[in-house]
Amino acid sequence: MRRGVPQYDGAVQEYIDNNRKLWDGMVPVHVASQFYDVASFKAGRSSLMSVERDEVGPVEGKTLLHLQCHFGMDTLSWARLGAEVTGVDFSAPAIATARDLATELGIGARFVESDVYGLPEVLQGNFDIVFASYGVICWLPDFRRWAEIAASYVKPGGFFYLIEDHPVAAMLDDESAGRPLRLRYPYTTGGVPQVNEGNGTYADRSAVLPHKRSYESNHGMGEIVTALIDAGLRIDFLHEFPFGAWQKLRDMTKGDDGFYHLPDEGAVPLMFSVKATKPP
Repeated sequence: MRRGVPQYDGAVQEYIDNNRKLWDGMVPVHVASQFYDVASFKAGRSSLMSVERDEVGPVEGKTLLHLQCHFGMDTLSWARLGAEVTGVDFSAPAIATARDLATELGIGARFVESDVYGLPEVLQGNFDIVFASYGVICWLPDFRRWAEIAASYVKPGGFFYLIEDHPVAAMLDDESAGRPLRLRYPYTTGGVPQVNEGNGTYADRSAVLPHKRSYESNHGMGEIVTALIDAGLRIDFLHEFPFGAWQKLRDMTKGDDGFYHLPDEGAVPLMFSVKATKPP
């Protein structure tokens, strides 16, 4: 399916174009990384974590739209559990890799190359589940519009589910170790993304990237929950967790559960999940 490429005014278009270039360059790094461990995924490992599997629940026979799916491992993991899946990402290399993985593994899946803001131009229909996870909303200059689009794809009686880094965790200084934990970044960027430059990714800190500039936004919990309500969804739950899906801070260690934990677990929330249903 063709890419949705709406044109935005000035700065917002620059944010999106820069972030797309960044993620285009991340794809081969991530595919080759131990963090993603594509070889074991091909051998049958699910890339889904226990929290989202438990909270989303059974998906067999359900339609699932995965927003910002990267190169499709989670999308295909939902398909292995019986969902009829559609994955969306704005990176052409990511979508090409996802399609190749699906073909190689013989998994039925549809992948759409599109910016989420432009998705209504290229994808119609509704889904039982609209899903997004881990490190997606920091790339959004306009969370409210994103929530409106996500909600528009939820069938009446269906639900939206997001599991994500906690906005408090996004405030922490990620370049220093030890205690006390220090705040470095604002709780919310107020619609003006922060400019970042540098190499390395969460999957490979030593990686040299062809494009280094990114624009990232921090969205507060009130903004997130209110936007979902205003989009016509009913909040079923909001959960906060004292662990994260990646090593954000140097002294976090990976547990047997696959999540990364601080030595003084519970000091701050590191991750949250929200489920919201569209009334019938």
